Amino acid sequence: MTNTQVTLVQIDNYGPWTVTPEPRREVDLQTLQSRLYADLSQLVGNRGGYVFFTRFDNMIAVTNGLDESDHAMIQESIGNRYPVTVSLSVATGTTPAHALADATDRLQDRGSAQDKNRREILCGRTIGDEHRTDEDVRIAHFDVIDATGEYTDRLSAFETFIEIEQGYATLMKQMHGENDALSFFVGGDNVIATCPTLGEEDYIDAIDHVSEIAGVDLRVGVGAGKTAHEAGMDAKHALENARASGDAVWFAE
Repeated sequence: MTNTQVTLVQIDNYGPWTVTPEPRREVDLQTLQSRLYADLSQLVGNRGGYVFFTRFDNMIAVTNGLDESDHAMIQESIGNRYPVTVSLSVATGTTPAHALADATDRLQDRGSAQDKNRREILCGRTIGDEHRTDEDVRIAHFDVIDATGEYTDRLSAFETFIEIEQGYATLMKQMHGENDALSFFVGGDNVIATCPTLGEEDYIDAIDHVSEIAGVDLRVGVGAGKTAHEAGMDAKHALENARASGDAVWFAE
C-alpha cells in the first residue's frame, strides 16, 4: 500500500503582482517562473523528492522523506531569493490524488491565492520516520514508442509537440480518473506519474486508452521506494528493460 506525501506549492498573490504597479514584461515573468521551478526542483530533489511545474504559479511535489523543517527551509530560501513568496501545503494519502485534494483544501482554507494578506503559509503534516516504508512511493515512467521515428524525424517540430501533448493529456486524464494517479509531462516524450499500487492490467488499460483516443503508443516502467528519487530510479531502469524486451509494462524487481 502506497503512502504518498504530496506538497502543493503556490506562489502568493502572484496574479496581482504581475500587473503591479503596471503589467510586467512577459519575458521577465517567464524567466522568474522557470528559475523558481529550477530552484525548487533542486531544493526538493536534494532531499529525495520530485517537483512538477504544472502551471508554474502552482507546482506539485512528491515529498516523502521531507519533514516540516525541510519545508520551512525551502520556503525561507525562496523568500530570500525572489520578489515573491510561496505557500506550502502538505498531505498524505493512500493515493496521490487524495493527498493532493487534501493539501489543496487546507491551503484554500487559509485564504485565496490572490489574497495579499496570505503569505508563506506552511500547513499540513509530514510522515514521521516511524511510519515510512520501502513501498510508500510508486512511480511510473512512460515514454512514447519510437518517438523519433514516428514524430521527431517525420513531422514538423510543432506537429510533433501537438501529438505528444495530446498523448500526455489523454494519459493524464485516464490515470487520474481511473487510478487516482497524478501524471506530469517532464520533457521530450516522457511522462512521470505518481501512483497508488496498481497491477499490470491497470497500466495496460491506460496505454490502450491513449493509443485508441490519441493514437500515441506508450510503454512504462514502474518502480517503488521510500522516496520519489528511489522509486523514480527503479522506474527508469524498468523502462530500459521494457525498451529492450519490447514489453509494454515492466515492474522493477
